[in-house]
Amino acid sequence: MDVLNAMNQTMLRSDTAADGHAGKADALALRLRAVHRAVSDLKRGVPVMLLSGDESLVVVPAETVGAAGLAEFAELLGGGAMLLLAPVRAAAVLRRPVEPNQAAIAVHVRPRLFHPDVLRSLADPTAEDILPDEPLLTATPPESAPAALALMKLARLLPAALVAPARADAAQRAETRHILAVPAADVLDYPAAAATNLVRVAEAAVPLEGAPDARVVAFRAPDMGIEHLAILVGRPENTTAPLARVHSECFTGDLLGSLRCDCGSQLRGAIARMAEDGAGVLLYLAQEGRGIGLVNKLRAYVMQDRGLDTLDANRALGWGADERNFLIAATMLHQLGIGGIRLLTNNPDKVAAMAACGVDAVREAHAFAPNGVNDTYLATKAKRFGHLLG
Repeated sequence: MDVLNAMNQTMLRSDTAADGHAGKADALALRLRAVHRAVSDLKRGVPVMLLSGDESLVVVPAETVGAAGLAEFAELLGGGAMLLLAPVRAAAVLRRPVEPNQAAIAVHVRPRLFHPDVLRSLADPTAEDILPDEPLLTATPPESAPAALALMKLARLLPAALVAPARADAAQRAETRHILAVPAADVLDYPAAAATNLVRVAEAAVPLEGAPDARVVAFRAPDMGIEHLAILVGRPENTTAPLARVHSECFTGDLLGSLRCDCGSQLRGAIARMAEDGAGVLLYLAQEGRGIGLVNKLRAYVMQDRGLDTLDANRALGWGADERNFLIAATMLHQLGIGGIRLLTNNPDKVAAMAACGVDAVREAHAFAPNGVNDTYLATKAKRFGHLLG
């Protein structure tokens, strides 16, 4: 661990020596960048190391790891391997109930199960079922288990990670193979840090059908990751409590006109309302599928076609009912100079979330009639998510 400790000490000295706002911003950007790089490696099935106190954990995603990644994982591990799963998925894999309130359930994984297809089957309820016939045993999750699953979620991968304690010389081996080490605390802090440090990077006039006086403003986090957009109709920054819509992107509904949801209707309806009102702001957040990403949303559709509703489909994949971060929206409004809004939404939780982030939000109803395909979807929103559709 000498190399990793030296790296940590260097970062601490850098933080301590940082002079003023610019230095602190640079230090923050470095921490965010390390997490962003770890996410990129995991998407490619490359192991990373999580550091927490004296614990060093080797981590690979069950969804994307291949033979090469598993070989690197085996070279670094210094103890028994475990598969970390969210409780609902763990219950399905173990074929028995588990404690639902745990952040992660750890399942023993013998080396003979180190096969990409087997690991994907353990992680993905929509994949071919090749679960082992033998009973699987649980283990005590490591301290960094929540951070390991948080990394999977940041990568928009299924929240399932193969992990093991690192061997004594793992730091040297990791350095040779350019395997990244990242503090678990930085992973857990990443969503809030990225949201509160968004940078306004571009603005252009974009006349829209029905709203010719429109602009699009782009925001980006210091790690240069995903961009979020604000669509301004008229001059909402000069308006007291303008109409606003906090809209999570929906490729299928917004772009393709999917009938499975009401997202496209809400998007276009909000812009029309703002044009009629004379001003408004629509925050278009890169949080597809309530924050689980497009690929996982498609998997959730498969689970819905098998009989689950929206909420249970997300949980079956290992995700929460709603994984969105509304602090992003609050930061964008603050940078736009908008403190109070009339929020076009049917979701009381969204109003409460904005208020918790310091935005004075009053709800404006924004409901659209069922279309014959999304009737069950809308009924689930009302019954299980508490949306006010009446």
